[in-house]
Amino acid sequence: MPIASLKDLYIDQLKDIHSANSQALEVTEELAAAAKNRDLRKALQAGVEGIRSGISAVDEILRGHGEDPEGEHCKGMEGLVAEARAHSLEEDFSSDDTRDAMIITQYQRMVHYAIAGYGCLVAFASRLDLSDDAAALQECLDHSYSGDQTMTDIATGGVNQAAE
Repeated sequence: MPIASLKDLYIDQLKDIHSANSQALEVTEELAAAAKNRDLRKALQAGVEGIRSGISAVDEILRGHGEDPEGEHCKGMEGLVAEARAHSLEEDFSSDDTRDAMIITQYQRMVHYAIAGYGCLVAFASRLDLSDDAAALQECLDHSYSGDQTMTDIATGGVNQAAE
């Protein structure tokens, strides 16, 4: 189906973020299991819950528009997930602290993808006068920003220094 309108683009991008979240969920669980820093592990576990919440919100929005959330495959997140696994989980580290610093790096890259996606979706929903959608998506965006800031705080609050 060609994308002929902002509404078509909105639906397309909702499906993309649904796929992105579904892919990010599994690797975030793996990153949490690999993290040695207690605060990092807790933050990643909170990230897992946030991603689940985002999947649920987007699923509900799509179904409200008569759309099936399945069927799209986000190649952007596929690449980020592959990078997260390769650099955080499969790489050989001589220090758990250095691995934790890399976990933060890779997780933040995935979160930044989500921030970009949710930001566009909020703008689209607002322009389309879909205020309930916009509010739900803004909540997902706010959660993504918060998770990103938490990771920065953990990195600058000790993980990077320990990795040094």
